[in-house]
Amino acid sequence: MAELQPARFDGKVVIVTGAGSGIGAATAQRFGRDGAAVVLVGRTREKLEKIAATMPAERSMVHVADVSNQDEAEGLAQATLQRFGRIDVLVNNAGIATSGPFLETSVEDWRRVMATDLDGVFFCTRAVLPELLKVQGNIVNTSSVSGLGGDWNMSVYNTAKGAVTNMTRALALELGGQGVRVNAVNPALTMTDMTADMKDDKDLMARFADRIPMGRGAEPEEVADVIAFLASHDARFVNGVNLPVDGGLSASNGQPKQA
Repeated sequence: MAELQPARFDGKVVIVTGAGSGIGAATAQRFGRDGAAVVLVGRTREKLEKIAATMPAERSMVHVADVSNQDEAEGLAQATLQRFGRIDVLVNNAGIATSGPFLETSVEDWRRVMATDLDGVFFCTRAVLPELLKVQGNIVNTSSVSGLGGDWNMSVYNTAKGAVTNMTRALALELGGQGVRVNAVNPALTMTDMTADMKDDKDLMARFADRIPMGRGAEPEEVADVIAFLASHDARFVNGVNLPVDGGLSASNGQPKQA
């Protein structure tokens, strides 16, 4: 009989921000299936508890916090240590988006997106990093293909995700020699609450399908699986990578299909 292998995150503690829906929810569930103790972080308790109810109660914890608030990010780290005693992986996934012409973008929208998408990564990383250094853990950021190239009428989101992309690289350089790896996933269109309105636009979906070689957007679980890989021992020599999870979209040079 083959020897039973332990789940690859047995004994590990993983924090997932934005865990109430979409990629974050799928990521929390994936780590839970792989044996981790998981801290589900978000601003809406009901959404977090709904996801946590699908996971082992003894290895999951709901923590309500706004990651754009420095004190709440620090409180997240403290609460995790109080419950589980260590932190091995931080998944900076919380994010929001806004779109529209640059001159019509309000200062409030700019600050709101930057606060969650960029400040949240900064505050959570700062709060958790001392613990990651102790155990030689790692960080996986959720960036976007919008952090690798520009979109029409999404300058604010592009700016925030571009910053996350380059923060990933910079921290990988700084921390890799200390045993902490930092990587990011860069999804294209993913079927989440954030893209629900887009899904109902058949013409828009057809245009996405035409541009993505695999002919569709991603499911949240398909991104979560890649996050789990980057956080795992299997990826132990992967550092500073911004990995497109885009069905081949970024393989194109931008020219249209030809017969």
